[in-house]
Amino acid sequence: MTIDLSALDRALERPFDLSGRHILVTGAAGGIGSAAAAVVQEQGATVTLTDMVPEAAARARLTRVDTSSAYHQVNLADREAVEAMAAATGPVFAVIDTAGFCPQDDWTAPGWEDAYDAVLGANLVGPINLARAYLPAMVTAGEGRFALCGSVSGRMGGVACGPHYAASKGALHAFMRWLAQKGARHNVLANAVAPGSIETPMAIANGMTGDAYPQGRQGRPKEIGATLAFLCSPAAGFMSGAILDVNGATYFG
Repeated sequence: MTIDLSALDRALERPFDLSGRHILVTGAAGGIGSAAAAVVQEQGATVTLTDMVPEAAARARLTRVDTSSAYHQVNLADREAVEAMAAATGPVFAVIDTAGFCPQDDWTAPGWEDAYDAVLGANLVGPINLARAYLPAMVTAGEGRFALCGSVSGRMGGVACGPHYAASKGALHAFMRWLAQKGARHNVLANAVAPGSIETPMAIANGMTGDAYPQGRQGRPKEIGATLAFLCSPAAGFMSGAILDVNGATYFG
């Protein structure tokens, strides 16, 4: 396809502006998801939110996001549910996927395979379902973005996670690169951020602190949310297939 370079130049006059863009944010009730939703809305985007928790519980955590933003309670591992959500939302310019699951459990315990399936469902099957549901309309529009939330664990095995989480995030990184190759000719770009330990409710519940990391602190959710917003902005218009390491010097990619 031929990209309108004059339109690109005009957009780059305001390289972080997302005015007029419709962006889907998954995992919106989580620390990173709620921060990402707030940042892209601050940059002018219209936001649609989704998470597995009921809407009332999600809204209580989304205090910085416009209450008029649409919300969908969806299990992203359920392909039919994701397809139904895509039909309800209509086309979006970008999908920011922050939904994830990182349980602390014993991988040698009987029945651990159920936890493995749940982690792979949230961290890998969900993003694949989102791409299958939203990519076709992006191709038709001739533009689109996927900004996925990987992990430093998918780079180097992690510091305090289980093998299912590390494996799922490594697979997500590989899927993102596959998606980048598939979408590039249609101006549909796919990238990921690989956070280190971030100060979120999930990390707190798992007993994680910043002591084990080079900067002596955990990252702030908005530091990741802002990076995901950047990946949706005109400034990232020539970037696809990249993993941005935002981990306080834990890993150098």
